[in-house]
Amino acid sequence: MSAERLFLFLGAVMGFFGVGAGAFGAHGLKTRVSVEMLAVFETAVRYQMYHALALCLMAWVCARWQGKVLTVAGCAFVAGVALFSGSLYLLVLTNTPRLGLITPFGGVLMLIGWACLAWGALTAERRR
Repeated sequence: MSAERLFLFLGAVMGFFGVGAGAFGAHGLKTRVSVEMLAVFETAVRYQMYHALALCLMAWVCARWQGKVLTVAGCAFVAGVALFSGSLYLLVLTNTPRLGLITPFGGVLMLIGWACLAWGALTAERRR
């Protein structure tokens, strides 16, 4: 599967589950967790949705330009969401604060993704 199709697929799946998680947080968790934990869950959903859209952007970018740094950007977005949002979801659902130690690694991967996208914008070559 090409990078652009993979990133579009993963972006769509991530968006689908982000909407579902948002609805679950708003309706299923509202009376079960504290206001602070609900805010943590909403942060996880928000960043997941931002990066779902970023992956859809990556599909478009990879269809027009080529460069390994662009593929790295998309992979960093996927891994970043898994660690950042995933750890926050688990933290809230399992009430295991130590999972919060994983979250910054996901954030760093997201930053790496954005940095690679910026670098790719300057260095990638147009597809023919």
